[in-house]
Order: sequence, then C-alpha cells, then structure tokens
Amino acid sequence: MRTLVLTALAATATAAFAAPAFAQDEPTTFTGPRVGVILGYDQIQPGSGPNSDIGSDRRAQGLTYGGDLGYDAAIGNSLVIGAEGEVTGSTGKVTNPATASALGYGRVKAGRDLYIGGRVGVRAAPSTLIYAKGGYTNQRLDLTASDGTTETGAHYNLDGYRLGAGVEQAIGGKAYAKLEYRYSNYGDARLEYPSGANTNNFDVDTDRHQVVAGVGIRF
Repeated sequence: MRTLVLTALAATATAAFAAPAFAQDEPTTFTGPRVGVILGYDQIQPGSGPNSDIGSDRRAQGLTYGGDLGYDAAIGNSLVIGAEGEVTGSTGKVTNPATASALGYGRVKAGRDLYIGGRVGVRAAPSTLIYAKGGYTNQRLDLTASDGTTETGAHYNLDGYRLGAGVEQAIGGKAYAKLEYRYSNYGDARLEYPSGANTNNFDVDTDRHQVVAGVGIRF
C-alpha cells in the first residue's frame, strides 16, 4: 500500500511540472488565502515496519472531521503551490479488555490531530486543480484503563509525516470543493500522564489512511 501511495504521489507531482499552461485561462482561480471544513473516513492501524509486531487487523476506524486553512500562489498559468494547516478530530476507537493490546498502545480512541505542510498542483482545467501534498502531523491517542472500580486516562502523542493527493474544483466565484486521499505514518511517540508530565520519545510504527471531502471559500 505504501509503495502504491508513493508512486501515485510521484506521478501527480511529475504531472504538475510537465502539464502545458492554459495561456489565458484565469490563472488566479486557485490563489490567495482559503478556509474550509473536511469530513471523511479514518483508519488507524499498526504499521508493517520493524517497530510493529501487532497484527494489522487491530485497527481503529471512524470519521475524521475538522477545519483547514491555507494560502496558494500561482506560478505561470498552470502551476500552483501552497501552504496549509489542519486541526481535526476522529471518532475512531478500539474497545477491548484492558488486558489486551490494540494498535500496540492498549485500549485507545483517536484524539485531535494537528497537521502543517505544503502542496503543489496543476490546473487540469480552468476550474480543476490536481495536487500532491506532504508535511508534519501530530496525532493524540486517548488511552483509558479500568480495574473495574477506578478509571484512569492518559494520552499518547505521536509525531510523523503525511503524504496525500487530491482534486479541487472551483465552484462559482470563490467557493471550492475537494476530494483527497492521505497516508500518514507515525514513528515517534511519548506518553503524557494526567499530571502533564511526558515520557521520553520511543519508536513506534503506526499507519493512518484517510479519504476526506471538503468545502471552503477563498478570500
């Protein structure tokens, strides 16, 4: 899966630089600041690398939701580059006995996710943008444990990278809609105790697959 994702992203980026220009086709359609909301499918699971020995069927699935903002600039008549950020949440969780392990972390629910990165795209049509993206992501996993009488909670903070590709369609004057696939991998984690103290980082291998739709407006 990871190889296919990287191949698709490479092809998208190559197309962005190789596509012909639209000589007089509204080069400012996908430029300027933007803000939007996103909603879609979310799946978190153990990775397949050497740092993971948990079966990939132990996964958390649900909906991701939240908001994003960004700024894009046109280079010539077809190429667009930009920076963006997201704050999202998720309904994904794994419910199992406290003694069992899921995702390699125990009994968990996906918490908030922070993302910052960039994207590069090409206008495949005057109002259609095809793009690839990449950047840094920080995911929180909420851990809940119970001995039958007392329930305690803690958080794992995971650091990793995100790659993705999508298509954005301009609607009317300044509105837009988009559809996007994203793959994230988290390689570092630390446990945050209720007191606010953190452990040192330790190696993990956690994968995330998302398919999201979004709508927004440019200013």
